[in-house]
Amino acid sequence: MTDLDQAKLAQLRSVAETWLKRPLTPQEVQQLEAFLRESAAVDLGKAYQSMSHATGILFENAVSAQQQQNTLSQAAANQGVMQIYSVDTTAAAGATEKIAQTGVPDNLTSLLTVLRAFG
Repeated sequence: MTDLDQAKLAQLRSVAETWLKRPLTPQEVQQLEAFLRESAAVDLGKAYQSMSHATGILFENAVSAQQQQNTLSQAAANQGVMQIYSVDTTAAAGATEKIAQTGVPDNLTSLLTVLRAFG
């Protein structure tokens, strides 16, 4: 055991003897030493477990976000096809010109419309 572990053991032994109001037996001292040796490994194991769990949740969220993105992409494509089939050719020329002149706010409005169709 290192000097730090010896200091911790002495401190724990003192507290235990004060609480028990008697000296510790050699077997009890051995159990305290085992506790000090194992506590670091247990703590490290818990830290690894927490990191593994967090990584798993991270991947679950990434998969979920990708699935939602795929659904939105499909919905937007379907909406586009439906718009193409619902207009005649003369109206299509005007619509194409209008779509070509639209900006980001109109695209966001279209996306909002698609999302509301699902909701």
